Amino acid sequence: MSRYEIAVLVGSLRRNSFNRKLADGVARLAPAEFLFRQAAIGDLPLYNQDDDDRQAEAVKRLKLEISTAQGLLFVTPEYNRSVSGVLKNAIDHASRPYGRSAFAGKPSAIMGVSIGAIGTAIAQQHLRVMLAYLDAPTLGQPEVFIQNKEGLFEENGEIGPGSRAFLQKWMDRYVAFIRRHADQG
Repeated sequence: MSRYEIAVLVGSLRRNSFNRKLADGVARLAPAEFLFRQAAIGDLPLYNQDDDDRQAEAVKRLKLEISTAQGLLFVTPEYNRSVSGVLKNAIDHASRPYGRSAFAGKPSAIMGVSIGAIGTAIAQQHLRVMLAYLDAPTLGQPEVFIQNKEGLFEENGEIGPGSRAFLQKWMDRYVAFIRRHADQG
């Protein structure tokens, strides 16, 4: 495959989101044939099973972005020791109706950044459980639990030198993971 499109789901809607900055910064570490596109999830209605047969246009758009991508990247904050409501809502929409999940077989990875000392470790574990149920193979190592500290991001949005080598190693593993799954498909 000459081009790999990656759908990125950032679980924060905040304008100056650390997780959006992380998603942007880590995408710059990928090879040129990898294109990372952040999926819009802030315009999704609240999930209601009664709407499964008449999904909103925003839901159809999200499902198409996920199903046509060669891989997924979830960049999640941690809200109350779990994923954000907006990310859970997006997952519920894209996985429904039952039996027509956009996530099935889609290679995925998870990362996140927080001001807390454990980063987004617990939210990521909750997300791993969801993705396992949805049959989305998920990169296991290295895990990316980042505490937002001075120097994590440079002024231009690049990953700072203190984290760049680690995140480049992660990206190299992710790229190999996506390629391996794309070759099998």
